[in-house]
Amino acid sequence: MEFLSLLIKTIAFRPYVFVFLAAFLFSAGRLIGRRRTGYFMIITWIVAFVCEFSSTRTGIPFGWYHYTGSTMGQELYMSDVPLMDSLSFPFLLYASYCMALAFLLPSITTRSSPGLIGMEFQLAIRTGWPIMLLAILFFVFLDVVIDPVALRGDRWFLGKIYYYPEPGVHFGVPIANYIGWGVVGFVAVGLYRFVEGRLPAEPQADGSPALLIGCALYYAVLVFNLAVTFWIGEPLIGTTGVLMYLPITALVLVKLAGRLPPDVR
Repeated sequence: MEFLSLLIKTIAFRPYVFVFLAAFLFSAGRLIGRRRTGYFMIITWIVAFVCEFSSTRTGIPFGWYHYTGSTMGQELYMSDVPLMDSLSFPFLLYASYCMALAFLLPSITTRSSPGLIGMEFQLAIRTGWPIMLLAILFFVFLDVVIDPVALRGDRWFLGKIYYYPEPGVHFGVPIANYIGWGVVGFVAVGLYRFVEGRLPAEPQADGSPALLIGCALYYAVLVFNLAVTFWIGEPLIGTTGVLMYLPITALVLVKLAGRLPPDVR
């Protein structure tokens, strides 16, 4: 009963996290199937939790930081790590994976409907290292926007849930934190690729609608964090994030609009 009560409190306390999580489950279930979605979520969550548990004790791989425990009794914790924190990694990595797919999957059009984009959703392409490495890069980029505002959680409804003993060079965030995110992404996608290669093949299909939902999830998280950044009065941090994503957004819109040369069929 205590667990159920804390779970309900967690959902009420962090509703935006569970909205993003629901969008991930909906999109991924249609893009890669329910079984693969389950493996993706479990693998990423375990890797993220182990790395957070390790970093708060050894400084590896995120660098030294500590959770304050200020929200204990208001949300679920696993040891000293808030559940919602490690639970965020699966949907953030999945959304980053969708962005990588949008950039690198071959696009398809027909002569009768030029500009109508489709995606050639081949297993060999979507699990190849080029897409996986780009997904990790998008994953780290997203944290470059998330972590500076999360560090200032005492100025918005997140709360002061963690701190760095020695503030870093990027608006208080150590560079080691971003390296750690890259490590989490690399280990998680590596394990997922190993598992996926042993799962039964599924019919190939145009996964464009679900893929677009995944890209929308990425931008929903991005816009949410940028909006909070400006709201708490940090225009320099917010403007830095906006400028970083302007060229990325322009490129993905050009690709999704079918303006790049497709494979004509």
